[in-house]
Amino acid sequence: MDLLVIMLERVGMLVAVAFILTRFQFFKNLVHRDKLNRKQEIAAILFFGFFGIVGTYFGVALDTNTLHFNSVAAVLGSEEAIANSRVIGVVVAGLLGGYRVGIGAGLIAGIHRMTLGGFTAVSCGLSTIIAGVVAGIFYRKGRALKPITVFGIGALMEAMQMSMILLISKPFEQALTLVKVIGLPMILANGVGTALFLLIVHNVISQQEKVMALQAQKMLRIANQTLSYLRTGMNTDTAQAVCNILFRELQPSAVAMTNQTDILAHIGLASDHHKVGSSIRTDETKDVIQHGEVVVVNDGTIHCDYPGCQLGAAIIVPLIQRGETIGTLKLYYPSEKVITDVNIELIVGLSSLLSNQLEIAETDHAYQLAKEAEIKALQAQINPHFLFNSMNIIVSLIRTDPDQARKLLTSLSYFLRQNVTGTTASQITLEQELLHVKAYLEIIEARFIDRLTILYDVDENLLHEKIPPFTLQPIVENAIHHGINDMENNSVVRMTVRDLGAEIEIKVEDNGKGILPERLAVLGKMQLESESGTGVGLFNINSRLLMTFGDQAALTIASKENEGTTISFRIPKLGVYV
Repeated sequence: MDLLVIMLERVGMLVAVAFILTRFQFFKNLVHRDKLNRKQEIAAILFFGFFGIVGTYFGVALDTNTLHFNSVAAVLGSEEAIANSRVIGVVVAGLLGGYRVGIGAGLIAGIHRMTLGGFTAVSCGLSTIIAGVVAGIFYRKGRALKPITVFGIGALMEAMQMSMILLISKPFEQALTLVKVIGLPMILANGVGTALFLLIVHNVISQQEKVMALQAQKMLRIANQTLSYLRTGMNTDTAQAVCNILFRELQPSAVAMTNQTDILAHIGLASDHHKVGSSIRTDETKDVIQHGEVVVVNDGTIHCDYPGCQLGAAIIVPLIQRGETIGTLKLYYPSEKVITDVNIELIVGLSSLLSNQLEIAETDHAYQLAKEAEIKALQAQINPHFLFNSMNIIVSLIRTDPDQARKLLTSLSYFLRQNVTGTTASQITLEQELLHVKAYLEIIEARFIDRLTILYDVDENLLHEKIPPFTLQPIVENAIHHGINDMENNSVVRMTVRDLGAEIEIKVEDNGKGILPERLAVLGKMQLESESGTGVGLFNINSRLLMTFGDQAALTIASKENEGTTISFRIPKLGVYV
C-alpha cells in the first residue's frame, strides 16, 4: 500500500506535465489525430522518449534482498530494480501517434533503462519497447479512446512487463519477490496515470477549442453588426457606430478609430480630450500608420500629449486598404496584465475583418459607378438608333409633303431636346416617358396616315411613378417597324399601364406579323442583326431594366406568327425599390 501511494504521487507529478504539453503544436496535432510531418514526428518521438526516461527517474529503486526503497541512481546494483511510471509516456506516444511514434519512444526509454543495469534491465527495457508497439496497435485515427479503455491498456502494458520480468530475469526467486512487491501497485498506478494523462490533455485542449469557438462566434457577431455600416466606407458616422459595437462586445476601457491624420471616433475613457475631428494625439498611433504593424503599448507609455490622460495599455492595429494603411483601430485596457495573446489575436483578426469590409465597400462603390456609366452608354446608344429611323421618314416626306415634313422636323426638334434631358437622368416619370412616346408617334403617324391606330390604357394614378428613360419608345418602334410595317390597313398598337399593387405592369401589343420562334428565343438577350434595324433596341432596354430593378423586371415577349406580338415588363412602385 505504501508503494502504491508513492507511485501515485510520482504519477501525479508526471500528469502535471500534460498541461505543459498542450502548448506544443505537435502535441495538439497528435491529440487532433492530424498527420504529422517528419519533423513533428521526430519531435514527438524524442519528447515521449524523454518523458519515459523521466518516468524512470521519478520511480524508486527496490533492493530485493532488504526490500528497502531508495532513490534511483545512475547505475543499479545486481539485486536492485525500479518501481516506475516509464510506461505512461510510451503508451501515450503509441495511442496518440501510432506505432512509429510508440516504437520510437519505446526504443529511447527502453534502451536507457537497459543502461542503468540491475537484474531486470533486459526484461524491463524489452517490455518498454513492446509497450510502444502494442499501444500503436490501439491507435485509432480520428477517434479518442474512452478513459476506461486507456486505463486497461496502461494496466495491461504494466502487467506484460511483470510477466517479462518473471520470464527473463534471473534468479527467478528474486524476480518473483520483486513482482509480488511492486506488481499490483505499478499496474494500478500506471493504468490510472495513463488514463488521467490523456483525460487531462483532452479536457485542456477541449477548453482551448471552446474558447476559440466563442471568440469566432464573437467575431462573426461583430462582423454581422459592422458590415452594414462599413459598406458605406470609413467616415465619422460609420467609425462611431463600429466603435460603439466593439465597446459593447469587447468591453475594453476605450475604443477608437482614426484615419491617417484625425480621430474619427473615440468611445470610453478619455473621450473628453480624444475628440472626434481632432488630430491624432499619440506617437504610437502615428508609428502604426507609418509602418503598418501591430503595436502593444504597455502601462504608462501611451505618450498622449494631454496632461493627466488616464489611458493605460493599448493594442493598436492598422486598417489596410489596397496595401496602404488608411487608419487604425485602437483598444485600450486598464493594465497590460489584461492584454492576453487571445486579446491580441482577436483584435488583429478584427483589423483584417474591418479592412476587408472597407475593401468590399470600395469595390461596391466602383461597381455602382461602372453600372451607372454602362446605363448612360446604353441610353446614348438608343438616341442615334431612333434618329436614323426618324430621319428616313422625314426624308421620304420632303418631296411629297414639304409642309408635313416641316411640321415633323419641329416635332423631332422637341423630341431630341427631351432626349438630351433623358441622357442625364437615370429615371424619369411615366408621364414624361409617355409624352416622349407620343412625340415619336406624331412622326410615325405621318407615314401611316389612316392605317395606324394607337390605343392607350393608362392608369393616371401611376403617372408619377419612375421608369428609366428611353424604355417605351424603342418597344413601340419595334412594334411598328417589325410588326405592322407591311400591313395595308387595320394596324393597331396598344399601350397598357396598370397597377398590380407593389408593382406596375407595362405592356405594348401589336397585331402585326409576329416573330419567328428561333428569333423569339433570343430576342432581348443579345444584339441581333436584321434587314430593317440594328437590333440594339430591345437588348438595351432589357439590360437597363435588369441593372436598375433586378431579374424580376426582365422583358417578357410573347408572339405568334401573323397574330401579333406582346412585350411586357414589371417594375416596382416608387418607394418599393431600394
